[in-house]
Amino acid sequence: MKRPRLLLGAAVLAVALGGSVATVNLASAATDVKVTASIKVTGTFDGGGKRYVGSGNLGSGGQAEGQDPLFDLAAGATLKNVILGTPAADGVHCAGSCQLTNVVWQDVGEDAATFRGNNATVVIDGGSAASASDKVFQDNRGAGGSVTIKNFKVSNFGKLYRSCGNCSTQAARKVTFQNVTATGGKVIAGVNTNYGDVATLKSNKIGSIPTCWLYTGNNTGAEPKKTGTGPNGKNCIVS
Repeated sequence: MKRPRLLLGAAVLAVALGGSVATVNLASAATDVKVTASIKVTGTFDGGGKRYVGSGNLGSGGQAEGQDPLFDLAAGATLKNVILGTPAADGVHCAGSCQLTNVVWQDVGEDAATFRGNNATVVIDGGSAASASDKVFQDNRGAGGSVTIKNFKVSNFGKLYRSCGNCSTQAARKVTFQNVTATGGKVIAGVNTNYGDVATLKSNKIGSIPTCWLYTGNNTGAEPKKTGTGPNGKNCIVS
């Protein structure tokens, strides 16, 4: 179980967005919003900088698979100006296309966000994530669409992004990273070469963190085999 991180009083997180600076006000512990059942989102949900923490059935703080999210976004929904505190359960689920703007994960639970749906376009713009023992973003989408992660900060993580390696339905998935700042991570992207995944990295600050781990994925549920690392000009492209 993860150790809670307490914020005393109000704090402000500054997030660089294309040369400008957006501020997200972090709620004090006294004004946290306790979430006991997933918040269903259609249209736009603007959290106004409040911090949401799991409680009750969403409050274990563990890494078990299959947990419910704090926010459950319908196709086409937008989540913005939200802080996910500790515990965060399975973070955010997107049933299809979605936009996450200035969303902050203070201590990633099972995953920060999971993406599903065919022809789904996902945009993460601004925000940050910290302390993901495994994945930050889990991509389970079907064919079509794309994921874009830009103006984002991440620290102390396993994989920033993973294209599902053993989902029952597999497809070629595309992801772009732009203006991402990463520290203390194992790898930026995990992609499946046999399904035609493509990860493109542009103008990021990731130091010595590997860009990609290359896998042979499957649709049987077996552990996927890692086959390589780094750019190969086809599945992992750095420009």
